[in-house]
Amino acid sequence: MAQYLGAKGFAVELRPDGKQGWDTYLKGGFDLLILDVMMPMKDGFTLAREIRQRDERTPIIFLTAKSMKQDTIQGFQSGADDYLTKPFSMEELLLRVSAVLRRAKGVTATKEEAREHLLGRFRFDVRKQVLIIDEQERKLTTKESDLLRLLCEHRNGLLTRNEALQQVWGDDNYFNGRSMDVYIAKLRKYLKDDPAVEVLNVHGKGFRLVARSEDE
Repeated sequence: MAQYLGAKGFAVELRPDGKQGWDTYLKGGFDLLILDVMMPMKDGFTLAREIRQRDERTPIIFLTAKSMKQDTIQGFQSGADDYLTKPFSMEELLLRVSAVLRRAKGVTATKEEAREHLLGRFRFDVRKQVLIIDEQERKLTTKESDLLRLLCEHRNGLLTRNEALQQVWGDDNYFNGRSMDVYIAKLRKYLKDDPAVEVLNVHGKGFRLVARSEDE
């Protein structure tokens, strides 16, 4: 896999276990991390959680032989941006890597976006991926930012599950749907400091961001 990605023009660092992976990650400079779940010394879920404690932005793709739904959900809860179950083709891996990198760099946008959105007492800086309230800033991950941006663009209207999944995850399959629910829960937690801002479930359809700006 490392040889294949290298042949496709990527600079690849290969490490045989989670501990070496962590030590190498700390040196910095990575655009993407690919973690095998069943690594010696430190498994992929543990490594991802430790990385996410200090870095919410660098995309993570999990590779695993496990196919149980709970394992997939655990992967997303640990901070994964995508998840590949073995066996998979190198072509599929390349497509997933390319898609995750495009999302991380924000090149999936097809129209000019607002630079910021006012949500009650919150200010959401889209370009910097920062949510601000009372001068307190929270850095958002790429997926959190993309999902909140879509909610803002559909403010007080309906953001369908299918649209959110296609725009942020690139596929509306079951596992991505469960991952999106995890991210919606995270956004609700971030927004709870202002009761005027809510992300509501629209049963069987999607979500509605209800909010008012200071000038409303």
